[in-house]
Amino acid sequence: MVYTGVLTKMQTEFLEPIQYYLVFENDFIHINQLLNKTIDLKRIGHQCLSCGLDRPIYRQGFCKTCFFNKPLAGDWIMRPELSTAHLGIEDRDLEYEKNVQLKPHIVYLANSSNVKVGVTRKSQVPTRWIDQGAHEAIEIVEVPNRYLAGITEVALKNFVADKTNWRTMLKNDIKDEDLLEWRHQLKSHIPEEVLPYFIENNTETHMSFPVSQYPEKPKSLNLNKTPQYSGKLVGIKGQYLIFEDNTVFNVRANEGLVVELSI
Repeated sequence: MVYTGVLTKMQTEFLEPIQYYLVFENDFIHINQLLNKTIDLKRIGHQCLSCGLDRPIYRQGFCKTCFFNKPLAGDWIMRPELSTAHLGIEDRDLEYEKNVQLKPHIVYLANSSNVKVGVTRKSQVPTRWIDQGAHEAIEIVEVPNRYLAGITEVALKNFVADKTNWRTMLKNDIKDEDLLEWRHQLKSHIPEEVLPYFIENNTETHMSFPVSQYPEKPKSLNLNKTPQYSGKLVGIKGQYLIFEDNTVFNVRANEGLVVELSI
């Protein structure tokens, strides 16, 4: 069977284990059903997720022009402390920015390769944790806008990591942590204006991933450099497909590529 479409990040269901779906314009694939099967991946073009043109993908699934002009790729996406919609100040498109930034946001701790702090919209819990390959996570604060979440993350990353080591995450070389204790220790470092939003009484969320074999030495597949690849799928974790030969493919990092997938 052959599927053709533009790569976007895999959609997920929070079940035991996590269920993954690759969604194309006119079709979708339940990736869990492909475990232990051989998959052929072939890049056949590009399609910017914003303008839809066949242009080289620059970052985040966008061509260079859209990345530097569209509100979906503003600096505040990656650096929420730069959000200004709560002040009525436009970055690229104030209406779009209000719609995203002025929504409830969560600052959380997640354990994927190590304990890290992160920010996401409340509506993206637990999707964000799944996408990072976290096996456990907990909310720290729930705030009414992205800016407050951003300044909290900036304050806390002086004491805890804010990045995931993707190799460690994929090798499953991890240990369980007491995230309740981490949250307690970090509370004193939360900005004063955010302290009223601190979450006192909740528990860790745990996630399990459909993986039968973890890679010992993960090798990242880049379809721009290697436009065709074939391998046996043995796991899915975060936004990665894991293959028997230690090759791993980050679906999200390849958004905007037009691919042909054969099973």
